[in-house]
Amino acid sequence: MCGVAGIFGYAGGPPSSAREELRRICDNLDQRGPDGSGVWSSSDGHVRLGHRRLSVIAPGSGGAQPMLDASGRFVISFNGEIYNHRELRTDLEQRGYRFRTGSDTEVILNLFAAEGAEACNRLQGMFAFAIYDSVERSLFLARDPYGIKPLYLSDDGKVLCFASQVKALLAGGAIRDTIDPAGLVGFALFGHVPEPFTLHRAIQVLPAGHHVTVRTGHVGAPVRFASIAEQFAVAQQQSASGSEVCRQALRESVGRHLEADVEVGLFLSGGVDSGAVLGLMRDHLGGRPIKAITLAFDDLAGTQADEVPFARDIAAHYKADHHIHRIGREDLAASLPAILRDMDQPTIDGINTWFVAQAAQTLKLKVALSGIGGDELLGGYSTFRSIPAMVRATALASGMPGLGTAVRRIGSTLLPGLYQSNPKALAAFELGGTYPGAYLLRRGLFLPHELSDLLGPDIAREGLERLDPLGLIAGTLKPFPHDPLLRVAALESGNYLRNQLLRDADWAGMVHGVEIRTPLVDFHLLQTVAPHLAGIMKNKGGKALLASAPSKPLPPSVLQRPKTGFSVPMASLLSGHRESNHRLTSRLWAKQVLHAFAGEKKALAA
Repeated sequence: MCGVAGIFGYAGGPPSSAREELRRICDNLDQRGPDGSGVWSSSDGHVRLGHRRLSVIAPGSGGAQPMLDASGRFVISFNGEIYNHRELRTDLEQRGYRFRTGSDTEVILNLFAAEGAEACNRLQGMFAFAIYDSVERSLFLARDPYGIKPLYLSDDGKVLCFASQVKALLAGGAIRDTIDPAGLVGFALFGHVPEPFTLHRAIQVLPAGHHVTVRTGHVGAPVRFASIAEQFAVAQQQSASGSEVCRQALRESVGRHLEADVEVGLFLSGGVDSGAVLGLMRDHLGGRPIKAITLAFDDLAGTQADEVPFARDIAAHYKADHHIHRIGREDLAASLPAILRDMDQPTIDGINTWFVAQAAQTLKLKVALSGIGGDELLGGYSTFRSIPAMVRATALASGMPGLGTAVRRIGSTLLPGLYQSNPKALAAFELGGTYPGAYLLRRGLFLPHELSDLLGPDIAREGLERLDPLGLIAGTLKPFPHDPLLRVAALESGNYLRNQLLRDADWAGMVHGVEIRTPLVDFHLLQTVAPHLAGIMKNKGGKALLASAPSKPLPPSVLQRPKTGFSVPMASLLSGHRESNHRLTSRLWAKQVLHAFAGEKKALAA
């Protein structure tokens, strides 16, 4: 896990200040890579690559980057981990390629030399990388299928800049810091900025599962090489059974994610996902110690949201070295300015990950597994039932032009109490008749008709036009999975998981120099289990299957526990009350985040 950066003057060469600009970008990535740094420049000075290193595989100097291949033709700056690098190395050696290091970075270099862009389809892991070809004078950029690792681009028509973080690109000093209304609207709607947008008009995200090639005088269009929705769409044509196939695939995924030359720990909640990952780690590691970390917020002690009692039982069940990281109200309040400073893009989440990664750093862990992704893969959210039900119930009325809008407007006048407490209820006939609309209604923080009051009418109008939120959501359903449950899986994986949970895991982990790995978010795992998921989810057996995957299954009490997830007691800080409406708390926090990121650059009302 590292930080990557680069500048390519593809149309006439970069400015004379490029060297200093790259230095500033890389300096801003220092927390991502505390173990080393490096820069490389082409002989003509048109290309400069930078790197910050967190050494996890091949931690010696042989893994330093940017790295040249043996021929000197290709050079790479790589962020991520390739879990099948040993198998790929063996294959490449049999084909005549030679290696000077034990790093997965050199495997990517030789694989690209052998197969070009097709190499992306053979990499199992999380990655964002840039490879420059000094013969073709081209730059190849790629990002993993789920989008676990970020890659941000800025192109002014002559110079392309890229980096692992938005704030690093801005720190370079050459990019105009102009707020994008689409980014503001996206955050207000979803609680995160959906790709390919950022909060800045000049910076975009390379979409997950895509690569792009930049040649002299030309930046190519992003090319998709992997699609989450496509895996669910293909799955509808296959068997709806195979629980043992899924259990074995889960075991193998956790095994792959333990590939490291440093100690690997775990973020442990009191739920099924991280508990099952711990059980599978125990199966692979035998009697070796496993450090498991649980957050304990004082304000949640004794409530249903308190993770500690269940996490303690799970840790004892699998004989883990359990560390409870306690956070008082004063600690939370004192840390919020640092959390806002460390956020790379605005988000209403990530606070819990920031604290648990801080605890991992204290324990000198560089790598920790997380249970992120289990709900999206195995149907753990209530959205898997509520969204199809909403579409069925409102499709006819939603198809009548103007009816939904009229119901919302009349209802807000006749039922002001309902509108204030639950405006989503009055928007059901306006949005609920399609899967994109129902998803926006179910997951939305603010709704489109509320944005003028929040952001001002001009920003709201332009932002909605640029963002096209329903079209953006619909894009994550192409190709369209036939089964309703698989549609929701594609929606949750391509939106909430990708743009919020995974992105938050990246910035909140890396600011503490901790690599967060997600064995339940793995494209090879998805390819294996997708044909069986519809049948398993229809029987509400996804989480039961996960709980039974370790050789010593999770205790029944964990499976039967109502879903809570990691909770953060923000209500008392934001509203002055310990108990507060979750939606209200999220909205209050969202306004604070907006002020922190946009300040006076936009008209934020009340």
